[in-house]
Amino acid sequence: MKKILYLIPLLLFMSACTKGFEDINRNPFSPTQTDIGPLFNTVIGSLRLGWNEQFYLHNETLYGITQQAAKTAVGFDNITIGTEEVWGNYYKALAHIREMERRLDALELEPEALNNVRAQVKVLLAYKTFRVTDLFGDIPFSEAGRGFESLDYARPKFDSQESIYKTLLDDLKWVEDNINTFPNPTTASGKPYYSVGEFDNLFNGNMVLWRKFANSLRLRHAMRMVEKDPAFATPILKEIIENDLPVIKQGEEVAMRPNQQNWTNESVIWSFQEHNKLRMGTTVWSWLSDNNNADGSGIFDPRARIFFETNNENKWAPFPQNPAPGTPAEGGIPYGQHRDFNYDIKGAANLYSPFNYYLVRDAHYIPEVMLTAAEVGFIKAEAYLRGLGVAADVGKAEETYFESVVASFTFWQSMATGSAIWENKPPILSTGQLFAAANHPRLFIFSLPNKRELIYAQAWMDQFRQPWEAFALWRRTQMTPREGTAPAYYRFAYPPSEAQNNPENYAAQVAKMGADAPNVKVWWMP
Repeated sequence: MKKILYLIPLLLFMSACTKGFEDINRNPFSPTQTDIGPLFNTVIGSLRLGWNEQFYLHNETLYGITQQAAKTAVGFDNITIGTEEVWGNYYKALAHIREMERRLDALELEPEALNNVRAQVKVLLAYKTFRVTDLFGDIPFSEAGRGFESLDYARPKFDSQESIYKTLLDDLKWVEDNINTFPNPTTASGKPYYSVGEFDNLFNGNMVLWRKFANSLRLRHAMRMVEKDPAFATPILKEIIENDLPVIKQGEEVAMRPNQQNWTNESVIWSFQEHNKLRMGTTVWSWLSDNNNADGSGIFDPRARIFFETNNENKWAPFPQNPAPGTPAEGGIPYGQHRDFNYDIKGAANLYSPFNYYLVRDAHYIPEVMLTAAEVGFIKAEAYLRGLGVAADVGKAEETYFESVVASFTFWQSMATGSAIWENKPPILSTGQLFAAANHPRLFIFSLPNKRELIYAQAWMDQFRQPWEAFALWRRTQMTPREGTAPAYYRFAYPPSEAQNNPENYAAQVAKMGADAPNVKVWWMP
C-alpha cells in the first residue's frame, strides 16, 4: 500500500507536464477513498487567480494590450513566472478532475444518480480548460492528468484547440440535457442523486445556477469560434437564444467570493503594490468622460469612480496610452497599504489616476469575476445584430444591449456597496439613475450607427477585471477601443517546464505552429 501511495503522486507529476505535484492536496488519491467531495472542493479552490498570474500576465501584459489601462513604464520581463503558475494550476486541477471521473465510474450507483455531479465536473473542466487553451492555443488535454492510469500518459500529446473546443462544447450540451435542477432529485427508481453537498463552494448545490453557467459558457465560446467554424457554432447560439435556455442573469454573476468561501484574497493588492505601474489610460478615459476636465465634471459612466480614482492632487488625469517623449514620469504609492490609515497619501509623484484603491485592496468582499450577466447579454446582442444563429433583429439587439449596460452598471456598483471597508464610496445611483446613465448620447445605441463597435466597447468595459477575457474579445473582433496600432500579440508562449518535461511532444507542437511565439494566432482567430 505504501508503495502505491508513493507511486501515484509521481505519476501525476509526470502526467501534468509540470512541476509542483509533490504538494497535491496531501495525496487525495488513496485507493481506499471513494468520496469526491474534498477533490471537488480543491478544484473549486483552483479557480482563484494566481498571484504571479495577476502580476505578470494581467498587470504586466494584458492590461496594456487590451488598453483597459495604461502601463506607465517599462516593466518586468519574467512573464514565464506567470505562465508557469497558470500551467501548473491547470494540470494539478486536471489530475483531480480525472480522478473524480474515475471515482464516479467506480461508484455502484444508478448512472442517473450521478448525473448532477458529472455535470458539475464537466462545467469545471470546461471553464478551466477554455481559460488555458485561450491563453496558449493547443495544449495537452485528452491524455493529460491521467498518469495514475498508465505510464503511457506520462508525457501527453498536444491536442488541437479546435478539438478541445468541440469536446468541451459537447460536454456542456450533455450538461444541459442531463442535469436535474429539481430540489432533492431522485432517479426513476426512487434513489437519491449523489451529491458533493457542502463541498460545492461555488453555487452551494444550486443546480439551476450550474445549468445557467454551463449554457453561458456555451454562448461565450460558441461566439468566440463563430468566425472560424460557423457550422458548428451557430446551432449552439440558435439553441440557447431561440429556446430561451437559462443563462446567468443579473444578480447571479459567477465569481470567486472570499467572504462566502472563507478565504482571504491578498493576491490582488500584492500584484498592484509590487507592480505599481498601472494607471487609467487615455483609451478607457475616453469611454468614461466627455472631456478631460480634471474635476471629473465630464464623467458620464458611473463605473469610472469604481474603476479608478484621482491622483495625489485630487485630479482626474489619464496616462497617455502611447506616451510621447517627454511625458512626465509616473510614481507615487497609490497602492500602498498605508492608505488603510492615511487614505489621501498617494505620494507626490502620483501624477495620474490609479485604479480605485478599494477595488484592489478589499481582500474579503471584492470578488474575482468569472462571468457576468452583462457579458451574456452583449453576446446575445451581437447575435441579434449580426444574425448569428438567429434572424437578424436590430431592435432586439439594441434592447438587449441597453439592458446589458444597465446590468453592468448595477453589478459594478454592487462592488462598492458590498464592501465593508470601502470609504469615500462613489455616489450610489438608483435604478432610474442607472437607466438615465445608460441613455447618455455616447452609449445610446438606438441612435448611433456604430452598433457593433458599441457592443464590443461595453463588453470590453464590463470585463475590466477580466483582462484575459478582454484579450480574447480583442483577438476575435479586432474592434475593441484602441489608440494606435495593435500589437501582434495573440498568445502566451508555453512555459519552459513543458519543453523540459515533455520535450518530444513540445518539439512536435512547435514544429506544427512554426514557432512558440506570441505572434502565432490561436485557432479561433479570424
